[in-house]
Amino acid sequence: MQSVAIGGFTIITTTLTTKPPGIVLLSKYFYFFMSLLIAVIVVYGFSHTIDEHLIHAAVPRPIILYLHAAIFFGWVLFFIFQSLLVRTHNVRLHRQVGWFGVALGVAIPVLGISTAITMTRFQMFRLHAVEDAVTDLIGPFLDMTSFTIPFALAIYWRKKPEFHRRLLLVATCALTSAAFSRMPLQKLPVLPNMLIFVWIYGGVDVLIFLGVVRDLIVDRRIHRVYLYALPAFLAAQAIVIWMYQYDWPLCVKIAHAIVG
Repeated sequence: MQSVAIGGFTIITTTLTTKPPGIVLLSKYFYFFMSLLIAVIVVYGFSHTIDEHLIHAAVPRPIILYLHAAIFFGWVLFFIFQSLLVRTHNVRLHRQVGWFGVALGVAIPVLGISTAITMTRFQMFRLHAVEDAVTDLIGPFLDMTSFTIPFALAIYWRKKPEFHRRLLLVATCALTSAAFSRMPLQKLPVLPNMLIFVWIYGGVDVLIFLGVVRDLIVDRRIHRVYLYALPAFLAAQAIVIWMYQYDWPLCVKIAHAIVG
């Protein structure tokens, strides 16, 4: 804004600043692009195991695993749909179908924990993989916690779009650890167990960090959601990696008690 004096009068002129096209594109389409990226990661990750372990499994899997898979993929599709509605300015429809998303989101941790316990028992008593089965409970429990907390906060702050959209992105990113764990890279023999976990959780953290990069470019600051969520994720993941690497006795004991 500038002021110019002409003949005793002061004229105020305003200079309009336009953002570069790249920043405008990032501002408008970031969450929609992220929903597509997450879908690609999920499809690619599970494409390596879904046929052998679910569709044409040598030993039939429990029914709950199929239900869990349907709800999981349903959430990914719903996340894309909701992001598209916001991008096309169908906010009213976005809010109306949002309650279906609440039901879907509530089902994810319920089915996730139930499936983890059921599949652990399945591996122990049908596939006889006792040690791995018990310790593998750690990962799903962290995933469900990492999803549930930001999801619940997103519902609580549903009338605050800047909080709501970031929390749902963080919650959805937390679910991608299952896809990263099934990618061929983590099966390379040169990677010890600890580095496999670093690869899995590192993928999740990079997705969340993309939100940080978006904020720095578009808003020139990092939103509070990321300032709290990302350090919390890193701390929880470090604890889980440590527990898994050193077979923390209390953790194994709790897992055995849960499995029965």
